[in-house]
Amino acid sequence: MGFVFSKSMNDNLKAQQQFMLLNSRLQLERQLLMQNQMRERQTAMQIAWTREFLKYFGTFFGLAAVGLTAGAIKKKNPGVLMPIVPLSFIFAYQYDMGYGTLLQRMKGEAENILDTESTLLELPRGPLTYEELEKIRRSQSKFCIEK
Repeated sequence: MGFVFSKSMNDNLKAQQQFMLLNSRLQLERQLLMQNQMRERQTAMQIAWTREFLKYFGTFFGLAAVGLTAGAIKKKNPGVLMPIVPLSFIFAYQYDMGYGTLLQRMKGEAENILDTESTLLELPRGPLTYEELEKIRRSQSKFCIEK
């Protein structure tokens, strides 16, 4: 009788373990999906912010260019146009970020770094371990309770 009971318990335990494994896998998949969705939304917000900023900066750049050109013609001094140079670099960067291929180029370079220069990504002293983290926590804690 005990053998039948323990066999049934073992079957139940195996079924429970399979269920827990499946459940943890499903939870991990959902977490990865959520993280990817959050990353995509943050990137979309960054692009939207850049496009919105470009509208205001483009207007400022256009007005500054017209005003500085008028001032250079009026004073007959081309040096008055010098502020347009750095403003044009900022404008070009923002345009490339909002409507150009800057993000694709950055993604390609990041993939290249991951593939060929992964040593640049290593943390000093290696990755943080649980033991190191506990040691730091104990040293900073005022109420350290040793086990």
